Amino acid sequence: MSISILRTADDWWVETADGAIRIDTAATTTAALLADRSAITGATGPTTAVRDLELLSPVTAPCRVVAQMVNFRSHALDSHIDPDRVPTTFFRKTSGSISGPFDDIRTPTHVRLLDYEVEIGLVFGAEVPVGTRITQANLADYVAGIVITNDVSARDLQLPKTQFYESKSYPTFTPVGPRLVLLDAAELARFGELRLRTWVNGEIRQDRTAADMIVRPVGALEVLTGFQRLSPGDILLTGTPGGTALSAPPKPIELIGNLLPPHLKWKTFFKRQATNPKYLHDGDVVELAVATADGAIDLGRQRTTVRGA
Repeated sequence: MSISILRTADDWWVETADGAIRIDTAATTTAALLADRSAITGATGPTTAVRDLELLSPVTAPCRVVAQMVNFRSHALDSHIDPDRVPTTFFRKTSGSISGPFDDIRTPTHVRLLDYEVEIGLVFGAEVPVGTRITQANLADYVAGIVITNDVSARDLQLPKTQFYESKSYPTFTPVGPRLVLLDAAELARFGELRLRTWVNGEIRQDRTAADMIVRPVGALEVLTGFQRLSPGDILLTGTPGGTALSAPPKPIELIGNLLPPHLKWKTFFKRQATNPKYLHDGDVVELAVATADGAIDLGRQRTTVRGA
């Protein structure tokens, strides 16, 4: 049965139907908490209303933050990419980008095209040396649980530089939580049932289940563990559905654009993108939710507000 973990400045908590129970642990990091399972399962005592807690990210920094590129069919189609020909590709984000589930997203002054990406984060609870063979049968031995993440992206930096690290790594560009939901093997097997949703100012923007994924966690880890070591407390963002603000131009316009010199191509592209009202602006409220239809696995609801730097 899943266990929902919450974090505040000084404590870790188990969330129950009646409220949150403080965990008696000396752990100050996610890795240390996951190593103290007896404290988690043995948490007893009075409950505190969750609404009275000032929740932080349940994933602590420093840690490795790895993310998959273009891993939902709907997102690939939005980008005019054939989902059947997408390679399994990864990039890194700095863990300094991690922020809490209700913290503001701070926009650097030079960023004009700020985008959202709801994603499910896999949080590792064991060492994963390079070469580890992960299967559906042993996935729960390595993946302790899952969280909501928002892979916030500065598209006007990402695209012309053709790199992701800077455009996705500014402080507050990875809101995480509110819950770290610890799962057993049977629950992890329901991964494809998880429904990912994003609202901006109350308008639904993204709404797909993980069944839309091109590569599920086991397939992704088959590739990732071939070259990347992972440790307890590290997190893998598993991709976002279609519906982000970024929109690819119609195919004829794209073909014409490819004939232009790079500086003119990007100038034209960003001129069009600047008229797109879906990009995030100061004061916008971004809400994310991930859960199965029956609510048996529920990662909670994240709510952040976009602010200028």
